[in-house]
Amino acid sequence: MELLLSPEALLALLTLATLEIVLGVDNLVFISIAVSRLPPEQRSSARKFGLALACLTRLGLLFTLSWLASLTAPILTVAELRLSVRDLVLIGGGLFLLVKGGMEIWTSIREDSTGEASGRAPSAFTLVIIQIAIIDIVFSLDSVITAVGLVNQVPIMATAIIAAVLVMMLAADMVGEFIDRHPTIKMLALAFIMLVGVALVADGVHFEIPRGYLYGAMLFSAIVEALNLTARAQQNKRAQRKLAEEAHLGQ
Repeated sequence: MELLLSPEALLALLTLATLEIVLGVDNLVFISIAVSRLPPEQRSSARKFGLALACLTRLGLLFTLSWLASLTAPILTVAELRLSVRDLVLIGGGLFLLVKGGMEIWTSIREDSTGEASGRAPSAFTLVIIQIAIIDIVFSLDSVITAVGLVNQVPIMATAIIAAVLVMMLAADMVGEFIDRHPTIKMLALAFIMLVGVALVADGVHFEIPRGYLYGAMLFSAIVEALNLTARAQQNKRAQRKLAEEAHLGQ
């Protein structure tokens, strides 16, 4: 406790927890997209289960730091490109996100006017959790390596991870329901998932794309979409007022 309550530790904890939340945004978006194929009554449980799984995965990696460090040692050479286990995991996870995002975008485009996916039944709870578990490993690996690079105290890192996951749990339902209610936001989230997939593949082949650029682009897109939603809401209000006036005149 004395370690955690010192000013330096509190500053490190706050910084690392904030970073974990920012790095967890892509994980939260993926979870929201993955659970959207579940029946509505199962979505909240799946979101929380997925985030709890992410917390356990990150803590598990955190307590195996010596093994984690060995993952960066090259084990394979392809065309003068030396790849480690971490690189292969990032490439595999990035390809998984690209395929998942592309399939979801294609399905969303083909959805009929009732909002049900054409010829596609809701996903099983277990299948969704397996998908979340796969991508949790990728996001956790990158997140924990970042945390280890910033802070060398395991209790501080563990506390930051737990705090970040708790914050994301509180926001998970709100984010997921907002994405479900707005199809254009869902398409933007899927584009974000594919963008993160490209970044992970690039990281895996040692071509780093700074996450700040990705988040900046997505923040700009989100602001534009927020303006579009506001404009559509105002148009709907004007249309409703016009209908009300016409109905009043008709009487």
